[in-house]
Amino acid sequence: MDVKEAIATAKSYVKDIYAEEQVTNLGLEEVEHVPQAGNWVVTLSFSRPWNTPRTRAQEVLENLGAFSPLKRSYKVITIAEDGTVLSMKNRVKADAIE
Repeated sequence: MDVKEAIATAKSYVKDIYAEEQVTNLGLEEVEHVPQAGNWVVTLSFSRPWNTPRTRAQEVLENLGAFSPLKRSYKVITIAEDGTVLSMKNRVKADAIE
């Protein structure tokens, strides 16, 4: 498995697991290969609809680049070399708005 396959596997897994929650803005944060363990560790982040209350004024300010009220969830996905997802854990980012 190469890095692109690991990322694609992690994204597919998160989309599937959270399908009912309609997460948005799924993005890659970090990826690491751990050859000693034979694993890939991929950190993804996303927004949930209920965490992003929006008014028209907020939308205008966002479009102007003034601020972004999007709250992010961070997940660390561990994937074996054969593509099996071994775990998914929360990652709390110090500068993240939760």
